[in-house]
Amino acid sequence: MSELERSQKNFSWKVYVEGLPKIVSIADPTKLPEEVQFSFYKFMDFQRVLHKELHLLKAVALAKSVEQWKSYSELDQALCEERSLTYEYVRNHWAEDELFGYQFLNGINPMMIQRCSKLPENFPVTEEMVKDSLKGSTLKQEMQNGHIFLCDYKILDGLKGNVIHERQQYLTAPLVLLYNNPEGLMLPIAIQLMQKPGTENPIFLPADLGHDWLLAKIFVRNAEFALHELDFHLLRTHLLAEVFTMATLRNLPSMHPLFKLLFPHIRYTLQINIMARGLLISKDGHFSKYAAIGGDSLPELLKRATASLTYSSLCLPDNISERGLGNVPNYYYREDGMKLWNIIDKFVEGVLTHFYKSDDYVQKDTELQQWIREIFANGFLGSESTGIPQSFNTMKDLIKFVTMVIFTASVQHAAVNTGQFDFGGWMPNFPAALRQPPPKEKGQTTKDTILETLPDVGTTVNGMAILKLLSKESTDHYPLGVFHEELFEEEVPCKLMKTFQEDLKSLSDLIKKRNTKLELPYTFLDPENVDNSVAL
Repeated sequence: MSELERSQKNFSWKVYVEGLPKIVSIADPTKLPEEVQFSFYKFMDFQRVLHKELHLLKAVALAKSVEQWKSYSELDQALCEERSLTYEYVRNHWAEDELFGYQFLNGINPMMIQRCSKLPENFPVTEEMVKDSLKGSTLKQEMQNGHIFLCDYKILDGLKGNVIHERQQYLTAPLVLLYNNPEGLMLPIAIQLMQKPGTENPIFLPADLGHDWLLAKIFVRNAEFALHELDFHLLRTHLLAEVFTMATLRNLPSMHPLFKLLFPHIRYTLQINIMARGLLISKDGHFSKYAAIGGDSLPELLKRATASLTYSSLCLPDNISERGLGNVPNYYYREDGMKLWNIIDKFVEGVLTHFYKSDDYVQKDTELQQWIREIFANGFLGSESTGIPQSFNTMKDLIKFVTMVIFTASVQHAAVNTGQFDFGGWMPNFPAALRQPPPKEKGQTTKDTILETLPDVGTTVNGMAILKLLSKESTDHYPLGVFHEELFEEEVPCKLMKTFQEDLKSLSDLIKKRNTKLELPYTFLDPENVDNSVAL
């Protein structure tokens, strides 16, 4: 039996849910071949860390509580371990418009915001509504100037909230209008919580009574939790990385240059995904128990998100251009991400052009062509509308796609994963569930209303523990460019690897220098904090 025949036997595709990318057929991570399993130490550490986090959060006794939080100070006392500077900043500023807007650029989901040149028809914001926020300018003028931005959660429309502790939870599908003001701050200026406008779906404004506006922002942050965790985190990094991993193991022999290039970026991915399916998204998993997006809405959202996948949305330069974000100030995700994309692209181009001397070499590599065919068929379900290539005809096409694969498994995963506890550990900033329906009129919300709406104690502390677990650095963390094994022996690839590492070190130094000048440093894409692969 050949190497590829053994691999195709060991790693077979399975339909997890119709309409989602296919997964590995193995359900028990200990049954994975040894070369893609966690190390023993990493596996044991992962098994104990969740219970450990509950203890550190003083939360074991609270994990089953269905009681309501009585105050924000009571919530604050649930966390006793050392807190990061970002966590403390979020706890102190979570209710402020400046942090709310900042997170669309540099929080754990920098992927929703886009430039708005025309209001959606179902978002009837008027000039009168926003005149105070625009300080003498007009909405029309600021749109023309490129200073108005939109976050539209329409993908959540019609999804019903989960039932947690025998109590109905609520989801909304908000529209958020933001203004990038002359000081460079991204500030919210209007929020509508449901897609269909009407008298029972008011447009909330910063000038509204404080608790009205704050509750509207909390509902947006809950929608953000659902979309971040399932679309931008689970689907667009974990599940796609599993597709890339499977196609690589099944179609590229270990001596193939692309296998050698990709293997550090697929290590541990199958195991972490198998464990995540059991721990997080199974019928007994965390989301089913403690998130509003659980139940029947969970697979439905994943299906909708899969149907919306496009190649351009996975390629950072294209994605930034499509969303009109090339000139937005203080967008550190874009700044650091574009530099990393270019560093990876340079490395990939160097390695691949060493082995593929012309487009003809690419076209005639049958293993390579089968690799991309499996990705297209099993990851993107054969949908031509995604723009995913079905074959490679040129070196340029191959280099871009491989750059996207490595970027997705390393940089993009770090961007949406590493800061989950920093930004979400303070629950009101990132609530997994909400216990009251969205307000149908203004002027009725009080502080007590907000506490009654936020998730109960047990839901909160379990969510905090999961976010802490997912944000925790691996015990055998391999930063981007630090390779566990030296798979290449040839002189040219080895020199390129050294240059790759030097480029990453230079970028790390630049990011650290910039961050010393920031009130809230953006550290997630410092290469030292980026794993080679989706390993947690």
